[in-house]
Amino acid sequence: MSATLTPHVRTAIPGPRSSELLKRQADRESNARSYPRRLPIAVARAQGSLIEDLDGNVFLDCLSGAGVLSLGHSHPDLVAVAERQLKTFVHGLDLPTGPKDDFTEQQFSMLPPAMRESTRIQFCGPTGANAVDAAIKLCKTYTGRGDIVSFQGGFHGSTHAAMALTGLVEQKAPIANGLPGVHFFPYSACHDCPLGLRPDSCSTNCATYLEKSLKDPNGGIAKPAAVILELIQGEGGVVPARLEFVRRLRAVTAELDIPLIVDEVQSGCGRTGTWFAFEQYGIEPDVVVASKALSGMGLPAAVILYHQRLDTWAPGAHSGTFRGNQLAFATGAEAIRVIRRDGVLENVRERGAQLMNRFTALQERCAWVSDVRGLGLMLGIELTDPATGERASGLAKQVQSAALEEGLILELGGRDDCVVRLLPPLTLSEAEADFAADVLDRVFARLTA
Repeated sequence: MSATLTPHVRTAIPGPRSSELLKRQADRESNARSYPRRLPIAVARAQGSLIEDLDGNVFLDCLSGAGVLSLGHSHPDLVAVAERQLKTFVHGLDLPTGPKDDFTEQQFSMLPPAMRESTRIQFCGPTGANAVDAAIKLCKTYTGRGDIVSFQGGFHGSTHAAMALTGLVEQKAPIANGLPGVHFFPYSACHDCPLGLRPDSCSTNCATYLEKSLKDPNGGIAKPAAVILELIQGEGGVVPARLEFVRRLRAVTAELDIPLIVDEVQSGCGRTGTWFAFEQYGIEPDVVVASKALSGMGLPAAVILYHQRLDTWAPGAHSGTFRGNQLAFATGAEAIRVIRRDGVLENVRERGAQLMNRFTALQERCAWVSDVRGLGLMLGIELTDPATGERASGLAKQVQSAALEEGLILELGGRDDCVVRLLPPLTLSEAEADFAADVLDRVFARLTA
């Protein structure tokens, strides 16, 4: 794919060759497939921020593998490292290797200095959900307790245990006998407050409610093994937690010796403009869950990083056949070096500010845009019917489809999928950011006229 190639669409979506492959997929694959239903393209190749389908249509990818491809598709430095490693050693269980040690060293180097000496790393099965499961098991082992506090609107995965910690009722409804002992509390989603309050007068009542519940001897909740949250709810609609909420939550969990798990599967590895989002809140979690972008290029890997006092595992307490992916370790270490060398985190902050300025201007022009929010290159545009106040999920789906027809790949999320989401590569250029904003300007103008 030429480096000078720009997004362009020359056929109907899907085109004839994509349609053929989509039909073959529908005939043979599980009904659980999801992305091809809203993004009906069959991919031929990809480079950087661009994807080309089988019909020659080229799209700007603002989904980037659900946030996995931090340096875009097929970054040449990472491809070269992966090719070298492929010829040397690929699968290592939990045996020590040079690439694994390098990966660990690089990951620790990205932590705040105060955390580096007291942190341990656990290599999990190669998914974020597996790492969430590991974090819960670790905290239950350490505390000897069984209950978990999670938050409304949160998403922690689709496996049986991780799904039990997730707020989405529709996903859990068909699955009986979920993980017991999970308690959901209001999250600081001030645009649509679960307590029906306003941020200018509520004194962060969601934090007060949680604190009083945890301390109330007649509150009905046993002291939990852990509290788990996303600092920016991703699938929940790109909802950053308020600073005061997070700091009060950290204070009360520390006071009561309740381990705080921060799920950074989507927000980590530079997505928000710092390596981890928790850095922007000035807290130190007890456990950090990371996965998606760890390898920089879509090779699966997942870890938990946790305070050494929690390290009460017995040998083999959490294992996984594919926890020793040497290709992911090699490219993940190289990705951090590239991020430092190329000033990628600075680019995330600059491109994030650029897009937020454009989306704020869009909100001022379009009554259907009720909120724009996010951190770095984790951004969301919430749509609400201005006449009824109802979530405009139908419009959001139209926006996604119309944007695809103009060469822009977007995701949806939030309650009823009413939030248009952007998770572009962290290397997104200024021109590419303007292209995405221009497409959305045109699409909203046409659909809401």
